[in-house]
Amino acid sequence: QVQLVEAGGGLVQAGGSLTLSCVASGGIFSINAMGWYRQDPGKQRELVAIVTTTGTTTYADSVKGRFAISKDDAKKSVYLQMNSLKPEDTAVYYCKVVARTPPAFHIRDFWGQGTQVTVSS
Repeated sequence: QVQLVEAGGGLVQAGGSLTLSCVASGGIFSINAMGWYRQDPGKQRELVAIVTTTGTTTYADSVKGRFAISKDDAKKSVYLQMNSLKPEDTAVYYCKVVARTPPAFHIRDFWGQGTQVTVSS
């Protein structure tokens, strides 16, 4: 029932910027954290940035100072502003929401379908 819809990926030249967005909908009771991961073919999915309900943020070392994560609790949305993009940022970017849903209200991870970001040199 929980759905995550991502948008904002695309092709950009090195040094450019993109903003990703992710909107969660469905039977969410509460959200613990929202974040972004990325995955290159043949590699493991890796954390890019995550923000908790209290606003605490964590970034991968490779994106610190270039990317900024933000959220809108009322809209159940999370955003990733990506600046100074590099070819090595090329990957499929996935939104993740950590949330409680009825009826059991266990904490679960929910994933979006992914959006491609390609940075050309």
